[in-house]
Amino acid sequence: MLTSRVQGAMNDQLQVELQSAYAYLGMAAYCETISLGGFAKWLRKQAEEEYGHAMRFYTFINDRQGEVDLKTLDAPANKYKSPLAVFEAALEHERSVTAAIDKLYELVNDEKDYASQAWLDWFATEQVEEEKTVGLIVDQLKMIGDRGDALFILDKELASRTEA
Repeated sequence: MLTSRVQGAMNDQLQVELQSAYAYLGMAAYCETISLGGFAKWLRKQAEEEYGHAMRFYTFINDRQGEVDLKTLDAPANKYKSPLAVFEAALEHERSVTAAIDKLYELVNDEKDYASQAWLDWFATEQVEEEKTVGLIVDQLKMIGDRGDALFILDKELASRTEA
């Protein structure tokens, strides 16, 4: 069973993960408006992945005889200055998710909830991958600058993402 503190924090993280999916959809919508379908596809896949993370929390809360408490989501941004601004916002967002996972990890450790701690290991590892992947795209966009031909090539590369 989850303690009330852990249950509350797990529900908070469920909201963070759902908000992440929503944020990535807003980013995808912006990319659609500037004819970068590959960027949009990559971001939609990222939204699907974030939704999957949320469902992991949903399931875990239920598996531990907890109560799921769905919270309100904020409208995501869907206007940006550039594709670089989109991915800089995504990187900042991923860093905030990492901080939230770290805080949750600390709480379950303090509560001596070892099952939750072991379960959260996957998320801690996942966040390293998330920050690395988005950070790489930020770096590539900085190298590209205003070169449309290079942006077109990156758009084609991002369109090839198949997994969520």
